[in-house]
Amino acid sequence: MTILRNIFIKILQWQAQVVLWKYKPRIVVVTGSIGKTSTKDAVFSVLAPFFHVRKSEKNFNNDVGVPLTILGLPTGWRNPIKWFKNVLVGFSLILFRHKYPEWLVLELGIRKPGDMNILKRWIKPDMVVISAFGTMPSHVEFFEDKYGVWEEEAGIIDVLKPEGVVLLNHDDPEVMKLTSKIKHRTYTFGTALDATLRIVSSEIDYHNDRSEAQGTIFRVDYDGNSVPVHVHGFVGNNVVYASAAALLVVHVLKLSIVSAAEGLGDGEFPAGRMRIIEGVKETMVIDDTYNSSPSALNNALDILWSIRAEGRKIAVLGDMFDLGKHSAEEHAKAGEYAVSRCDVLIAVGIRARGLAQSAHDRGLSEKSIYTFDDSREAGKFVETIIKPGDSILVKGSQGMRMERAVLEIMAHPELREKLLVRQDPHWVEKE
Repeated sequence: MTILRNIFIKILQWQAQVVLWKYKPRIVVVTGSIGKTSTKDAVFSVLAPFFHVRKSEKNFNNDVGVPLTILGLPTGWRNPIKWFKNVLVGFSLILFRHKYPEWLVLELGIRKPGDMNILKRWIKPDMVVISAFGTMPSHVEFFEDKYGVWEEEAGIIDVLKPEGVVLLNHDDPEVMKLTSKIKHRTYTFGTALDATLRIVSSEIDYHNDRSEAQGTIFRVDYDGNSVPVHVHGFVGNNVVYASAAALLVVHVLKLSIVSAAEGLGDGEFPAGRMRIIEGVKETMVIDDTYNSSPSALNNALDILWSIRAEGRKIAVLGDMFDLGKHSAEEHAKAGEYAVSRCDVLIAVGIRARGLAQSAHDRGLSEKSIYTFDDSREAGKFVETIIKPGDSILVKGSQGMRMERAVLEIMAHPELREKLLVRQDPHWVEKE
C-alpha cells in the first residue's frame, strides 16, 4: 500500500505544478514556527470577501498536503481507491477548464532538513508571511540547532516572485534578522512603534460585569489610521498576531482594512488554538491542544494567569515532542515557569514528568501536582477536582492527543466535532 500511495502522491505533485502553471493563481505563503495555521486562516478570512480564495485545510502544509490544497482534494488516508479518484480529478483540472481560485493561501511547514526545498521547486509565491519563530521551535531534533529550523522555514523567500512582498513579525527578533537578507519589499506587523501595522491595546474581552472571558479586543494603527478589532471565542497573542498579519495583507493589497477587521470578528480560527470552551461545573476551558512548543506554552500560561476569574488556574500540560537533545531542559524550564502561572499542575506524559518535578523543585506544593500517562485519564481526573469559577488550560503536542482531556471536561461534548481538533474518523479511531 505504501508504494502505491507514494506513486499517487508523486502524480498529484506533478499535477499540482501543472495546475499552477495553467491557472496562474496568486499565492500567499504562511510559514514560521509558531502561529502558522491561525495566520493562514485569518488571511483567508480577510481575502474571501474580495476574491475567490482557497486555503490549506487542517494541517495540509507539507509535500502531500500542499498539492492536495492546490488541486482542491481531500487526503485519501490509506485508501488506494480514494487516491486513484484524486488523481482522476487532478487530470480533469489539467485537461478541462474549471473555475479556479484567484488566490491560494498556503501554509508551509517543515519537519526535517530539505522539506522546504521540495516545495520551493514549484511554488513561487507573490507574498510570504513569517508568523513567528519564537525561542525554541518544534522539530528541532532533526536539525543541528534551532537556527537551522528557522533558515529552512524562511527558505521559501528565495523563490518569491520579483515583484513579491514579505510580511514579518516585528516583535520577533529572530524574524527581523531576515531583513538584512531580503531584497524584496518588506512590511512588518507588531507592537513596535515603527511597525507598518501596529498592534495597540490588546486585552481579553469579558462579558459585561462578569469574569467570563469571551474573546480578544485590540486596535491596529497604520498610515495615521486606527481600526478596532474584536475576535470572538479566542484569547492570546496567537489570535492577535494572526489577525494583524492578515490585516497587513489587506493593507498591502490596498483593500479595506475596516471591512476586513469586521470580518475577522466572526471569522473562524482553527480549533485547538486558545479557543474558549464552556466547561462542566461552571468552569472555563482554554483549549490549546493542537500542538505545543516552549514559546507557545509560555504564552498560553501567561494568558491563563492573566484571565480575570474567581477560581483557580489549572494547567493540564502534555509532552512537547520533537525537541531532541533539548527536551529535558525545555520541559524543566516549562515547569519552572508554570510555578508562577498556575495553582494546580497536571502533567501528562513521560517527558512532562520532568516538567512536574521542576515545578515541585521550584516551590509548587506536591498536593498541587498530579501526573498521568494518558490524556483521557487526566481529563477524567480533572473533572473530579474542578470547582465553579476555575479556569483550565489544556495544551500538549499533537501526539499526546490532549483534546481527549478537553472532551472529558467540556460542558457540551455533543459539540466536539465543531469545537475540538482532530475529530474526523481517522483521528477519533486512532489510539
